[in-house]
Amino acid sequence: MTEGLRERKKRQTRQRISEVALGLFVARGFDRVTIAEVAAAADVSVNTLYNYFAAKEDLVLPPDEASPQRLADIVRDRQPGESAARAVLDRLRDELRRRDRKVGLTAGFGPVFEMMRAAPTLTARLEDLGRQMTDALVTVLTEETGAAPGDQTPRVVASQIGWFHSLVYGEIGRRIVAGEKPATIAAALLELLDVVEETLGDRALNYAIRAG
Repeated sequence: MTEGLRERKKRQTRQRISEVALGLFVARGFDRVTIAEVAAAADVSVNTLYNYFAAKEDLVLPPDEASPQRLADIVRDRQPGESAARAVLDRLRDELRRRDRKVGLTAGFGPVFEMMRAAPTLTARLEDLGRQMTDALVTVLTEETGAAPGDQTPRVVASQIGWFHSLVYGEIGRRIVAGEKPATIAAALLELLDVVEETLGDRALNYAIRAG
């Protein structure tokens, strides 16, 4: 559907607030910038800012982009004949090839990553987000496989998927800090995913294959 004027203005306001906030956070540090300063720089009121972003951390990690449902949604959307682990592997490969912002390979992300790494509340948010992703995936795998109460297989498989998902992001961060270019990072991470796929056991790799 065509975006209406009101929706377009709201989107543009949200984008402006986000861009202004990131600029301030990168320049001065996340903890040294207040919400009031972000609002003033974006030319909106504090109340308006909170209408778009419920918490200061959301300015860097908006829930619609850093969602606890990310892994669960990928698995829910998998194709017939595809397992849970392969669905996540394929999605990561696609995002790496496209230099998607979800994997942090867009231009200028290096300073943003450094800022995030220096902010304890943001690193804690990322760690908690990883746990939430795994827990949500456990729920989906349990429901879709009909696992019996007490069956730990969904949690073990979800934990392995969560592990290699986190591994990818950690390696991207390490290489960004080392100054590598996005294309070089993407190529290295695609090779890493090949190793992950070869290393995963058959049971984890072929668990929860969607029926045709």
